[in-house]
Amino acid sequence: MYFAALLARTEDGWEASDTELLDNVETLSDLADLAREAAAEDDTVLVLIEQEDAWFGVVRIDGEDDPRIYVSDAAAAARSSYGEILLTDELLGREPEDDEPDLDALDLDGTEDGEDEDGDDAESGGSAEVVPHGPVGDPGVLDDLGVSEKELKTLSTDALTEIAESLGASEVLETVR
Repeated sequence: MYFAALLARTEDGWEASDTELLDNVETLSDLADLAREAAAEDDTVLVLIEQEDAWFGVVRIDGEDDPRIYVSDAAAAARSSYGEILLTDELLGREPEDDEPDLDALDLDGTEDGEDEDGDDAESGGSAEVVPHGPVGDPGVLDDLGVSEKELKTLSTDALTEIAESLGASEVLETVR
């Protein structure tokens, strides 16, 4: 079960709205645009995403700045469509993938039907790149809002509620939960 919400900081505090990310968002850029639309002027917007008992993510957008991201468990998030949006090559510390296949790197040895010589196709493609277990991203993403790196790294179940409580936004988050 997933839950996603936008928290936009305003002069009067935080405003929350729930969102169906999969209907509106395919990339991190789409997510940032959606968050900016929810912002009053260039105020801070947080996108909070949680897959029950598996992982949570925080995306922070401040005006036109690049999004800052924290994901509690990259390996768990990599198995989810929401997580795939957050786990950019840059966040994972790898080179951006080219859209064009490198034809010189292909090993055309007659086993192109998906199996290698040993009958094991686990190494085919590169889609099985290792994603680290544990947190990735910017653990200081909420430092100035009252949630320290240490606190963020220790959150587990019901992390979004604890974050909202620290921000003073638990009541508005509950209205969209």
